[in-house]
Amino acid sequence: MEPVSLPESHPLVDGRTAASPFVRAYRGERVPVRPVWFMRQAGRSLPEYRALREGRPMLESCLTPEIASEITLQPVRRHGVDAAVFFSDIVIPVKLAGIGVEIVAGRGPVLEHPIRTAADVLALRPLDPAALDPIREAVALTVAELGETPLIGFAGAPFTLASYLVEGGPSKDQGRARALMYSDPHAWASLLNWCADASGMFLRAQVEAGASAVQLFDSWVGSLGRRDYQRRVAPHSRRAFDHLRGLDVPKSHFGLGGGDFLDVMRDVGADVVGIDWRLPLDEANRRLGGTSTLQGNIDSALLGASWSTLRAHIDDVLDRGAEAPAHIVNLGHGVPPETDPEVLTRIVTYVHERG
Repeated sequence: MEPVSLPESHPLVDGRTAASPFVRAYRGERVPVRPVWFMRQAGRSLPEYRALREGRPMLESCLTPEIASEITLQPVRRHGVDAAVFFSDIVIPVKLAGIGVEIVAGRGPVLEHPIRTAADVLALRPLDPAALDPIREAVALTVAELGETPLIGFAGAPFTLASYLVEGGPSKDQGRARALMYSDPHAWASLLNWCADASGMFLRAQVEAGASAVQLFDSWVGSLGRRDYQRRVAPHSRRAFDHLRGLDVPKSHFGLGGGDFLDVMRDVGADVVGIDWRLPLDEANRRLGGTSTLQGNIDSALLGASWSTLRAHIDDVLDRGAEAPAHIVNLGHGVPPETDPEVLTRIVTYVHERG
């Protein structure tokens, strides 16, 4: 079998993005000006996004290449961020695998038939690589427009994907998912393997089409303790990253509420560890042994505060992040929909000017 590698036309190979501050920082280099991007930077906080999405269902927008590409590009044009993040949704691989799921306004993803038994898990069919063609097309369109600005590929981590499948929608504590994890560990492992393969294939399609980095996003992992995460979840997150073997792209891993097992999240194959707003970056750096690149962690709640208050908080984040080997500035979670876009632009300008 021939060795797998990125194609010569890939932005990391042909020279477009390899020397960008973002990619250099993601590879662990301390760059003179810290790069900035925001989780959920493409979306509801932008008036141009709301205008484009009017009358279009969410998942349809994600799977229409021209629309997904335009939404991905909007915050780069407006804010001058150092990277784009592919506009999609955690449940897109589920949808592409033929499972009935829709985004319900005010609630989120809702499954037509939740996965509750071992028989339900056995009935799942693998994701067909050809079903990912709209994703490949959207990424290629986006990369062609971005030039030297890198694109981050995005996928939900297996635990979060499994939580949606079992709960049937968003849940405060993932009670049904955690119950299945204990009551039928074999079905649980099979389900998470399915989710890992779906997310891994989703990531790989984005990278092969031109993404210069990836992020695995675990929205609901904060419902777990360290032991359960380490034994029953982490091996499957590693399996998702393993789909990128042979493709030399830096990988980040963000888990909301995962401060007690940052080292385990890193060790599944991440080059960059995302930190939420709860844990100061210098403490995160200490827990990781001072050896890992960090990403984060401006508190989204302060985006609506006065500029003097927000600026003082940003200064604190930058000072604490300076203790890590490298630091990419981001939020401690996603951009809230009510955020004033001008605040995000101001943050980018301020971080770049502070150096």
